Parts: sequence; structure tokens; C-alpha cells
Amino acid sequence: MKFKQLLPFIQEHKTEFKVHCAFGSDDVYRPLKGYINGRFKSYQEDQTKKNFNRKYILSFVYYNKDEWLFVGVYESLGCKFVEETHRYKYDTKLLDIGNDLIGKAVIRFPKSFRASYLRLENHIDKLDVIEILRNVYKPKFPGYDKVNVSWQELSWLIDTDSWKTALENQKAIYLITDVSNGKRYVGQASGSEMLYGRWKNYIQTGHGGNSLLKGLSFDYIKENFRYAILEIFKSTTDYSIINDRENYWKEVLLSRKNQFGYNDN
Repeated sequence: MKFKQLLPFIQEHKTEFKVHCAFGSDDVYRPLKGYINGRFKSYQEDQTKKNFNRKYILSFVYYNKDEWLFVGVYESLGCKFVEETHRYKYDTKLLDIGNDLIGKAVIRFPKSFRASYLRLENHIDKLDVIEILRNVYKPKFPGYDKVNVSWQELSWLIDTDSWKTALENQKAIYLITDVSNGKRYVGQASGSEMLYGRWKNYIQTGHGGNSLLKGLSFDYIKENFRYAILEIFKSTTDYSIINDRENYWKEVLLSRKNQFGYNDN
């Protein structure tokens, strides 16, 4: 089904629309994160150029490769140039059009070009509805044995309700993999803040206090690191047991610095 069939208004006024395919330059999921946290409107209103030079905005956020989540139809009420930031601040209004589809309609739109602000009439026939979610999209925790995420993905997932609840209740042995060279780091989360606190520290610092990781730039870590869970333990599990299991995984995965990894002991 074409998206225009669900929203006849966009077909009728297609020459009055700009399509906003919100795709974070430094973190592709940043707009989706902003939507989940209720900050997409302010995110969209802050622009480096006069990107919304039409009456309406059809807004999507990056969801998966070639897939976009519909997040609303906005009316552009004008903009002003902010001298302090050298950016344009828009004033927009979320319209009632398609409200029942916001956060539910997943659109297929292959976009091989970089432009993110498009004239709707040039692309309206390429917007295909591939799924309408039963409930408004919220990320679900996939299960401890299925976690395998990039730094960018973890940075926004970690504070969503399902992920935070899952991670703050478990001690764990985890694996960090550098996808650029295959090196691994095996770590343990055995403190009072559990796996949530340990991984939150990686999001904030990149290195988490680990000496060999401190030698890498934060930008490099953001681009190349992935995180997975090897084992989980109850909050009452003794440190010695977790420590023994950490050493076991270091030996199995050859993650020490004199082997193939980033562990310094």
C-alpha cells in the first residue's frame, strides 16, 4: 500500500510539503531516540539552513535500513536566524492529520542519496507502507542472549524502559568487540549498579576506565565498538564466582593484550 492512500491530504497538497527523513549524521538513531523521549519536535525545529521552505512537513525518522517511522505532519509557521548559534529556529505545529499512525506506520523508502529534505511530489509514489504496528513504537529488550548492539544503538537503547529494567537487575560478564580489527574485551559487571551502571559508563566515557581502551579516541569507539552479553548472574552472586567466569571467558576468547584483545590482565 502507498502511504498516500492512508493520508489523502498529502496527495492533495503534495507541492506544499517538504519530506523530512531524519537521519542523525553522528548517530543514525538520534532522531528516533528523540522521538521516543518526546523531543523530536524541538530536534526538528533546530536547523542549519532554511530546510522547510514550504507550508507543511512530512516527518519520518530512521528505523532500519530503507525503513522509516512516521512521526507526524507538521505545519511550518516560520523561522528566525539565531545569531548566537548561527542556526535557524523554526516554529512548527503538529497537525491532527494521521495522528493515529504516528509511531505506528513503518514506511519503506530506499534512499541512496544524502539529502534529507525532499520535495514530496518527487517521492510520494516511492513511500510504501510495510507495517502498521499495533501499539506506538517502543523498543523492546530482546533477551540477554540476543544482545548484540553497536555503541550508537546502545547509547539510546540503554535508557529506554525495557532495557534499563533488564540491565539494572543483573550482574554479568560482557563482551566488547572492535569490528575494525576483531579485538575483544571481556569485562564484568559486579557492582551495585549492575550491568546498567557498567554500560552506562561506557556510553559516557567510551573506555569505562579500562587502560587499553583509554588509548583509543571516543570517536573511534563510537564508530567501531559492539556490545554483547556472555553470562548473567543474580544480584546476590558472589564476586569470586563472577571473577572466575570472567577469567574463563578471557581464556576462551583470547582477549588479553598479548593475544588478540584489549584486556590488560
